[in-house]
Amino acid sequence: MGVRTWIEGWPVYRQLTGTDPLGRGAAAQSRRSRELTARTETADSMARSVCPYCAVGCGQRIFVKDGRVVQIEGDPDSPISKGRLCPKGSASKSLVTSDRRVRTVLYRRPYGTDWEELDLDTAMDMIADRVLAAREATWEDADDEGRPLNRTLGISSLGGATLDNEENYLIKKLFTALGAIQIENQARI
Repeated sequence: MGVRTWIEGWPVYRQLTGTDPLGRGAAAQSRRSRELTARTETADSMARSVCPYCAVGCGQRIFVKDGRVVQIEGDPDSPISKGRLCPKGSASKSLVTSDRRVRTVLYRRPYGTDWEELDLDTAMDMIADRVLAAREATWEDADDEGRPLNRTLGISSLGGATLDNEENYLIKKLFTALGAIQIENQARI
């Protein structure tokens, strides 16, 4: 590599002699940075979602390649966040892809002193069994005067702040079908 070739490869030289006098474009790029491509360009698909961290409801675009999340960024079409994300929202890709993500449930048996790990399917089956048992044990067909009630007071639901109205609608339908009457949400989005 001669001196002239080295000088022509120098960013300041490219800035002063090229079409990028402010040094914010091609003049500032190295050979390696010119060869890089964005993860969003190589993604197979993109889905829109809402950030799970707080009740603001910032829009996110989730890019997927080969069935795996490769990038999460702000959605510029979101009327709430207009493509911006806070530091937690910007780091939400690690919530999905981190090798330190917890993939089991901790469970302490009645009267137990230690926690044990259960797989998610086992925990979901246990929850379903308990919901059905609570409904069966507390079901009320009618009141003391014979008026129909068809309800249970043994089950209730409180939806989270990051659930949208559509999700809360479906949760309301589910718990109403189970006979629950204590159903509330704190929808913000």
